[in-house]
Amino acid sequence: MATPHIAQKAPYPVEVTAGKKYWWCTCGKSAKQPFCDGTHQGSEFTPMTYEATDTKTVYFCGCKATNKGPMCDGTHNKL
Repeated sequence: MATPHIAQKAPYPVEVTAGKKYWWCTCGKSAKQPFCDGTHQGSEFTPMTYEATDTKTVYFCGCKATNKGPMCDGTHNKL
């Protein structure tokens, strides 16, 4: 399995809207971080869908190494 690019070593705080779907970039190369822009095309990466259950701020992983994707779990502190 390929290793994703580290987009940043910190989470991305995003205000999400209840009922809306978001596509988190798993390759780390999207210009629209933390979301997918299709840059992964032709690779083994695919975006991960996240559907917000509440309107609130959530923290999407920026290092792409989280074990709880797409949310940050602090893994960036060990990189």
